[in-house]
Amino acid sequence: MLSVKNLEYKYRGAKVNTLKGIDFRIHPGEIFGFLGPSGSGKTTIQRVLIGLLKGYNGSITAFDKERRDFGRDFYEKIGVAFDFPNLYLKLTAKENLQLIAEYYQNPPKDFDALLDQVGLLPDKDKKVEGFSKGMKMRLNFIRSIMHNPALMFFDEPTSGLDPVNAKLIKDMILTMKGEGKTVFLTTHNMTIAEQLCDRVAFLVDGQISLCDTPYALKLKYGRKTVKVDFLSCGTPDTSEFELDQLSGNQQFLDIISYSEIKSIHSQDASLEDIFIKVTGRELI
Repeated sequence: MLSVKNLEYKYRGAKVNTLKGIDFRIHPGEIFGFLGPSGSGKTTIQRVLIGLLKGYNGSITAFDKERRDFGRDFYEKIGVAFDFPNLYLKLTAKENLQLIAEYYQNPPKDFDALLDQVGLLPDKDKKVEGFSKGMKMRLNFIRSIMHNPALMFFDEPTSGLDPVNAKLIKDMILTMKGEGKTVFLTTHNMTIAEQLCDRVAFLVDGQISLCDTPYALKLKYGRKTVKVDFLSCGTPDTSEFELDQLSGNQQFLDIISYSEIKSIHSQDASLEDIFIKVTGRELI
């Protein structure tokens, strides 16, 4: 769906490249996450990929065609939602959708149904200038997918949303994946990445330092131990054991045989723990 080879980009007047030889591939039906702190190059790479920034070096192939060879037809195939919604504040929510729909060859017809998907149907005739950031984010999200694109670019898609509406957006993204859609997602929120992404790439200072599935990364960098919380003679206690020695560890066997177990679980590393360990940087 999308292949990037030796991608480099430098802003006019800058002394060094912002993107420094980036390589990755995204497969059809995959949610691919670009993770990194502010200033790592996440937004730059997204803007290069969708065509807002020109003059890159290297190769970007989308839909089996070099990105720089596309015309306006490229935007019929993609959807884009940035962290900072760019909406027409003096128009209503429905009018925003109706206006943007005019740019597409196959515009949607049922705007009420679109607004209902993100809980904005009751507010369809209200001007967007009175919307909260969360309402604007939801409107911007539905605007980015209303023309049924095959490839979507989301930048911090749950930013500014309460837990209920964040789950709504995450569920919609997973539903689209189930329909075969492809998603390129940039975020510094590792929880979102763990919940949504099939693969993630760690981006620091314009370079990819690591790329794999969240599961594989956790197996590789997690602590290979199991933690047991139990009651010992009525008193809460905790013990931790090496995973590869459990079958012959008499203390562990005694605890699970004779104590009241409250919880038992392996000590998985979070993506944030792994990011800090691999890059030496924090996600801020």
